[in-house]
Amino acid sequence: MNQTTLSREFRMTGMGLHTGRTVTVSVRPAQPDYGIAFRRTDRFNIVTVPALATSISETARGTTIGSGRHNIATIEHLMSALHGCGIDNALIELDGGEVPILDGSARPWLQQITRVGVREQDAPRREYVFTDPLHFENKETGSVYDVEPADTFSVKCVIDFPKSVIGRQEAELTDMGQYASEIAMCRTFVFLHEIEPLLHLNLIKGGSLDNALVFVNKELGPRQLRRLERTFHKDASQIRVHDGVLNTTEPYFPNEPARHKLLDFVGDVRLVGIPLQGHFSIYKPGHKANAAFSKYLIEYINNNK
Repeated sequence: MNQTTLSREFRMTGMGLHTGRTVTVSVRPAQPDYGIAFRRTDRFNIVTVPALATSISETARGTTIGSGRHNIATIEHLMSALHGCGIDNALIELDGGEVPILDGSARPWLQQITRVGVREQDAPRREYVFTDPLHFENKETGSVYDVEPADTFSVKCVIDFPKSVIGRQEAELTDMGQYASEIAMCRTFVFLHEIEPLLHLNLIKGGSLDNALVFVNKELGPRQLRRLERTFHKDASQIRVHDGVLNTTEPYFPNEPARHKLLDFVGDVRLVGIPLQGHFSIYKPGHKANAAFSKYLIEYINNNK
C-alpha cells in the first residue's frame, strides 16, 4: 500500500475550546515521507512542529504539542480524523495556538477531508505490524493498554466512572471502515462539577452546550441554574437535564463517552508517527496516559524494527 495525502487544501475557522479565540486552520497536502506537522503562522519566527508524541508539551483536557510560545493545543480531534481517513502526509497551518473545537467531535474535519478527497502517492507506506503481545500500564492514571497481533488496526475501549451517571461503558472499532459512521461524530464530555474549576484555571472559554456533553450527577438547585445561565449565556428555561445529560441535544449513542474516548485515542496514538497494525485493548484512557503510551510505543518500535 502506498502513502496518501489530501487531494487539495481546505480551511476551517472556529473557536478554541480553552482560549475562546477564533482560529483559522489550513490543512494542506504534503510530499511523501513528510508525515503530519503543525505550523503557527501568527508568530514572527515560524516553527514547524511534527505531530509526534515526543513533541507533546501538555495533556490537561487535551493534547498540546510544541514548546514555549509555539504550542498548538487540542490537536486530538483533527489528528483522529486524519488517522481515520488514512492520511500519511499533511501540513496544518493555523493563525493561533489552538485547533478549533467546532462541534466537539472529529466529524467536521472528516467531512472536509472527504470533500477534498484523498490522493495516493508514489511511495510505499511505512507501518508497524505487532507480532508479539504488548502490555503497558500508567499507574498514575490507572490506565491499561494491551496490544495483540492482528490483521488490521482495531480498538476496544473501556471507561469506568464509578458513582456517576456514566458508570462503566465499552466501545469498539473493529476496523477503520467503521470510523466515519460509528466514532467520528461522538462529542467530548465533561462533568458539571468540573466546569467551574476549569474556568478558574483559564480553560474551556470556548466551551458551550453545543460542543460538549455535560453530565450531571445530582439535581440542580436555583443557585446552580443562575451560575449556568451566566456560564453558558442561556436562559434557565433553556437548560434542562435528561438522563443525567445537561444539554439541548441528545447523545448520539448510549455509550457516546466511551466512543469519544476511543476517538481521542485514535488521534493520540497517531502521534507515534506511522500507522500501526494490531488490536488495542485500552482501559481508562486519557490524554496523559495516551501520551505516555505513544512515547513508549515509539521507543518500543525503534528497538524492534
